[in-house]
Amino acid sequence: MSTGLRKGLTSYGDAGFSLFLRKAFIKAAGYSDDALDRPIIGITNTASDFNPCHGNAPQLIEAVKRGVMLSGGLPMAFPTISIHESFAHPTSMYLRNLMAMDTEEMVRAQPMDAVVLIGGCDKTLPAQIMGAASAGIPAIVVPVGPMVVGHHRGEVLGACTDCRRMWGQHRAGKIDEPEIEVISGRLAPSVGTCMVMGTASTMACMIEALGLSLPYSAAIPAPHAERLRCGEASGRVAVEMARRKGPVPRALITQASIRNAMTVLQAIGGSTNGLVHLAAMAGRAGLKVDLEEFDEIGRRVPVLIDLKPSGDHYMEHLHHAGGVPRLLKELEPHLELDAPTVLGGTLRDYLDLAEEVPGQTVIRSRDNPLKQTGGMAVLRGNLCPGGAVIKHSAATPSLLQHEGRAVVFTSVEDMTNRIDDPSLDVNADDVLVLQNAGPKGAPGMPEAGYLPIPRKLAQAGVKDMVRISDARMSGTAFGTIVLHITPEAAVGGPLGLVRTGDRIRLDTANRRIELLVDQAELDRRAEDFKPPRPAPKRGYAKLFHDTVLQANQGVDFDFLTGVDDEA
Repeated sequence: MSTGLRKGLTSYGDAGFSLFLRKAFIKAAGYSDDALDRPIIGITNTASDFNPCHGNAPQLIEAVKRGVMLSGGLPMAFPTISIHESFAHPTSMYLRNLMAMDTEEMVRAQPMDAVVLIGGCDKTLPAQIMGAASAGIPAIVVPVGPMVVGHHRGEVLGACTDCRRMWGQHRAGKIDEPEIEVISGRLAPSVGTCMVMGTASTMACMIEALGLSLPYSAAIPAPHAERLRCGEASGRVAVEMARRKGPVPRALITQASIRNAMTVLQAIGGSTNGLVHLAAMAGRAGLKVDLEEFDEIGRRVPVLIDLKPSGDHYMEHLHHAGGVPRLLKELEPHLELDAPTVLGGTLRDYLDLAEEVPGQTVIRSRDNPLKQTGGMAVLRGNLCPGGAVIKHSAATPSLLQHEGRAVVFTSVEDMTNRIDDPSLDVNADDVLVLQNAGPKGAPGMPEAGYLPIPRKLAQAGVKDMVRISDARMSGTAFGTIVLHITPEAAVGGPLGLVRTGDRIRLDTANRRIELLVDQAELDRRAEDFKPPRPAPKRGYAKLFHDTVLQANQGVDFDFLTGVDDEA
């Protein structure tokens, strides 16, 4: 197999000329023959002025380059799509698969013996792993790291759990306009991803548990010097992986490592998005995530991490308490320790590095958990034949068993237009229902599942209600919220048959959610089903609509799943 500059030659019908021409042009950048004869390590450049979470990417790239060169490799950074959660229209999830395709094709198209994936903001890490898994070369992940905490009036703040909490208080009239503007400048005080257990932090922890990144890489704060040392170390490891030609991501994404990732996801009280992304990454390795197994793991694995939104602390506190290795040590009886890692050994090696931090309370012991069961439960019932998810660790306990009247919004736009209408017929015991916010319906499955409390109820002091949808929810959010209802309303799923006034019963303990309407009536309603909007006729929108899978399959494109024998 060809390596280095000889790998993947451009087709001119003459391999010798192809290599000659490649060398001629790369020498224009000042490279010597000695440099060009070394293993080439690609480094993804996801820096963007639209992505403040990746603001430290240029420094990380330099650190990775240093590690590569110290180990005798040739680093080559190259740009890919960069996605930021709050800057992507209509939603970042809509662009995740495009970024995965971009990463895959750039890794395939350019000569590299291994690749270092630098990312962080929510969808970038899963997109990069999906692409690298399909491309089939050795890869190591370097998360950009979480922000440090902010402060306001003596209170510690963290984006974006406290973004939502403070905005809720503003909507309720408890924080005025000038103060909310001051707060907006204090919630995100540095570069890096959200410093709570949102999707970015969740993915970083799961990726470390999958063995795709170095020990401690998930929680080091973005501005810290240690984050740069992690980049340098990852560059060194990338050269070693290039020389031994592995492991490739598909060798690390196994049923055992998937179980480890699911265990960590439950134990950290992680983002519900983590389950969708794990399904997508597993799909690229020809594997599936078993929702029933995930639920069973949640019944026996408690929440051990005391971080917002399930707890009180922030990611920098997790790092100082011992990070993911310390968590893995606490989870040892629940883990498959022979799962391989980028270091060439097994996950057991990561546990051996675990630091014991006296007096820390962020990483709980198994006999003193934050929550007795895992962070998430998988629901079944006539509303969700393909399943649904609830993050019950961040829910109101009294609402986890609830029956109420449905108040239905037929789209995100309908919800936006009516949720604060003083004449909206709604009370605190009702169940808010959002339809047509799934992968096809929205499109892109936006984080609209965190339906706001109607203004008149918020002003009356209501802080939580049962809310259900086929949408997603930010990992930074909290509340009694049922998500990822599958199949979605836009493809004829039962959620689209709900009408205002119907009764819905949520029974989290028994993992059920039911629409209390006679089946004959539901069959009659189904006969009147029409797609909520015309199918797109061109471009990426058409590709997305025509090929996107449902939440339980990872929302990947159907033609990208499975193992490509030619990779």
